[in-house]
Formats: sequence, structure tokens, C-alpha cells
Amino acid sequence: MNEAMSNTLVKTAQTDMIDTGTLQVTVRTEQNLPIENATVSISYTGDPEGSIEEVQTDSSGKTGTVTLNAPPLEYSLEPSEIMPYAEYTLRVTAPGFEPAVISGTEVLSGQRSLQDVRMRPAAGGELPGAVVIPEHALYGSYPPKIAEPEIKPVNLNGEIVLDRVVVPEFIVVHDGPPRDNSAENYYVRYKDYIKNVASSEIYATWPYPALIANILAIESFALNRVYTEWYRSKGYAFTITSSTAYDQKWSSGRNIFESIDAAVEDVFRSYLSRPNVRQPILTQYCDGRRVECPQWLSQWGSAELGEQGYDAVAILRYYYGDSIYINTAEEISGVPQSYPGYALQIGSVGADVLKIQEQLNAISDHYPLIPKLTPDGIFGEQTQQAVRIFQSVFGLSQDGIVGPGTWYRIQDIYVAVTRLAEGAE
Repeated sequence: MNEAMSNTLVKTAQTDMIDTGTLQVTVRTEQNLPIENATVSISYTGDPEGSIEEVQTDSSGKTGTVTLNAPPLEYSLEPSEIMPYAEYTLRVTAPGFEPAVISGTEVLSGQRSLQDVRMRPAAGGELPGAVVIPEHALYGSYPPKIAEPEIKPVNLNGEIVLDRVVVPEFIVVHDGPPRDNSAENYYVRYKDYIKNVASSEIYATWPYPALIANILAIESFALNRVYTEWYRSKGYAFTITSSTAYDQKWSSGRNIFESIDAAVEDVFRSYLSRPNVRQPILTQYCDGRRVECPQWLSQWGSAELGEQGYDAVAILRYYYGDSIYINTAEEISGVPQSYPGYALQIGSVGADVLKIQEQLNAISDHYPLIPKLTPDGIFGEQTQQAVRIFQSVFGLSQDGIVGPGTWYRIQDIYVAVTRLAEGAE
């Protein structure tokens, strides 16, 4: 065993990796199209040349689910000096594309890790650099948050520019502290941003109510930055930063976890409010162990409360007070049609069913596993099967019912593929 591998084993306690987690890789072009027959070689990050698994993508750009070693579950349920996740390096090749390398993909005990890989066409120029995923915010060393008022003043000329709370389609993330002019700005889909931050800042092994409480705090913080135009009002060309001192931990290209992905889909339209306050609350938080933060949410404390049976609202009120409540944004930018308020399933008829059928047909042009439908506004067995296949391709529960999660995922993918088609004209 080489020295680098030995160091990584000590750091991650991989000598004690008695549990397993799973990993699924999705390989796509920079334009969001699936890449079939890409080869993904998986190795321990400390031994990147020693491949332990090699898999290929299907017509949807996805690999099968791979089972990989992970440290014991309890390492991620209590604060510890031992890294509670295993780190893997992925080397991805595909005919006609430049190779891609992801270093530091995290695998947690009992959790499914989802790694997205983007590839660009081979051009014979300089090869793209590796994506390096930094240490998780609960394990690595990061600056604590700088305290700010949870409600921003509204009497400053030009500060508040939005007249209602809107979930944006994209936000601009400055990958560094605000004054770091060398840091890159990234245009990121809002939901992807929330999933990235949550996967970077909390562990997917925590109880579901704790995940929801933390995600709502993350969303409310982000939407406060959006609503108040906090950075743009100061002359910056971005929405939020990746600095934990100022904002939230975000890492370009990192993996997310399936349980966090599903939780965000459940509540991405929500934020936290107080009575008679229009703006989303700037819900600050800390780990609660290395950094104490009275009046803020404690991340580790929220996990303990979840284990004790607290629901998400009770967890939030434990930290932010009894006046905090969950609100819903009036508008979701970029979505062609809002959820009708009821699930579409066998027997449903009307314009909403017709819209879903038409959108699935457009999506199937790029994801051929999804069968073509006759748009007739009637939710029959063929539509149910198309929905099930869509859910399978995009990692949703395969019940064949278009509830809120499936509805908004269809909208997301439809917008992506139709924009691609418009750009090609």
C-alpha cells in the first residue's frame, strides 16, 4: 500500500469501513444531454490509480447502483474526529469527449450518493482540471458565520427591490468571500443549489425531520439574500457566496445524497416567516459543537431532537422561537405551469394531463427510454407507464402518479430540453 493510500485510510478510518453505501453516477454533456456508454472507473481517493469498480452508463446517462465501503453509521450520528464518510475518485471517459475526474465523492453508510458528471466534446486543447470536492462542513475546518440581523431593514433606499417572495430558477453563487475578485461566479439552478448546500452541511443519515428543519433554514437564508438583493444592492454581481463566514457552504461539482434530494423536492417552495414580516427570515445556524450559537439552529442539536421524535416545526421553534412558521412562495420562476393542487393519476382528465403528456413527449426526444404518448388529456395506463419510467430515470419514487415532486421535476427537465432545442435553432 502506498503512503498516500495509508494516510487516507487513517484520515477516514477506512480500516474500520465495516458498513456500505451506494453510488450512482449520471454523465451528461454541458447542455444537459445524457451520454451513453461512458465508462466510470471508481477508486479510493487516496489511491486514485487503483480502480476497485468500473461501470458504464445507459441511454439515460446513468450507471447502475454500485455498492461501496463506508465507515460505520454511528460516526455520522455524533460529532467525531473520524471522517464519517468514505471518499472516492471517479475517472470518466466517453468516445468523443474529454475525460473527466471527480475527486472526493462522499459515500455514507446506508445512503445513496448521486454524482453528476459533466463532459465537454474533445477539442484537442487543454484537458479540464479535476473537480475536487472539499471536506464536509461538519468535518472540515471552516470559518464560523458572521452574525447578522435575521430581518433586514426595509427603509434603505434601493435595498428591497422585490414586492413578493419568488423562488428563483437560478441564483448566482460567488465561490469565495464577497471581496475575493478572483473567485468565479456560477449560475446554479436554485433547487440544485439547496441540494448542494444541504449535502455539504448536514449528514443524510440524520432523521427526516432534522433534514427538513435544516433544509428550511438553508432555503429561508438563501431566499432572504434573493429577496433583499443583499449583494447586488452593494454593487456585487452575484446572489450569494460559498463562504461559510458570510453565507452557506456550496461546492461546485459535489455529489448530493438521495435522501436530501427527496427532502428538498418536498419543501423547495417553502421558507420561514414571522408574523407581519414580509421577507424570508435570515435563519442563521452553526454546528452547535465546535461553534456555539444561542438563538440560532444547532445542526448537531437538530439531529438529536429528530432522534427524540421532534418534528421539523418543533425543531425550528426550539431554536428560533414559537413565532416562526413555514410559508410558501407565491411564484416559482421559470416553471411553465404551477402544480394544479392535486395529484394526476389513472382516471384524471383535462388540460393538466394534456400538458404533462406533451412535456413528457418533448423530454423523450432526449431520453428515449420514456415512451411517446398520444396527447389526449386522459391519464391512462400508457401515461402511467411513461410517468413511471420518467420517475425511474430521474430518481423519483416509481408510483406512476404525478404529485408535486414529479410535477416539478417534469417542469425542470422540460425547461432544460426546450431551451436546448431553442438554442440549436
